[in-house]
Amino acid sequence: MIANFVYFVKSMPDNRHSPHYPMRVNRYLAQKGIATRRDADILIEKKKVFINDRLAVLGDKVIEDDVVEVRSKGTPKKYRYFAYNKPTGVITHSPQFGEEDIEKETRKFPELRGTFPVGRLDKDSHGLIILTNDGRVTDRMLNPSYEHEKEYLVRVRKPLRDSFQKNMESGVDIEGYRTKTAIVKRLGDLSFRITLTEGKKHQIRRMVAALHNEVADLKRVRIMSITLGDLSPGSYRSIEKEELSLFLKTLGLQ
Repeated sequence: MIANFVYFVKSMPDNRHSPHYPMRVNRYLAQKGIATRRDADILIEKKKVFINDRLAVLGDKVIEDDVVEVRSKGTPKKYRYFAYNKPTGVITHSPQFGEEDIEKETRKFPELRGTFPVGRLDKDSHGLIILTNDGRVTDRMLNPSYEHEKEYLVRVRKPLRDSFQKNMESGVDIEGYRTKTAIVKRLGDLSFRITLTEGKKHQIRRMVAALHNEVADLKRVRIMSITLGDLSPGSYRSIEKEELSLFLKTLGLQ
């Protein structure tokens, strides 16, 4: 049976980002977690978006008091979320010829088909990647203005200097960019745990190199409230129930 459903989207305060009105309706819908900007444009083209009971067109703008509706037919898309332990040697994005990529690695699991990795984890690193078919989470997870935590376990090749922890925590100059403050816990002479709220390319490796050492192993163990746990390399688990609720709430999608 095909059912009708309507999304009523009303402006709500966002403590992290103050909305600037007027704004394009596709951006408005994306900020409310209804669809990505691209998907919102498709909904508009299909004549399913209304502003104050008027059919919206591409490029329309809304103000704070406008009432935006998305009217459609059928069953709303079922979003799926998974924690995946990426093995070392697997590429998350843009593999070159002959390289193993995450899409090929996860294709053997029917449940993961149609999902994509959110964010990157370089080829020589391993650990937690979030896989989903929900395009809404991409900007909310990766936009640096949100400052979501990511936690890593790192092993280095040479004994850590006495000043290492303090320097890593306060910020390191990597080729002209000073990293944000971080949380660092020294675990031994050759290992430490670090929590970042940003994700520059190869950031931890570059920070360690700037402090005269070299990363031997890098493992991501947490993204926001999602933890790797005891997942073995190449395996996955579904994110659901209370864990999923907290994850979506933190992203502003629930």
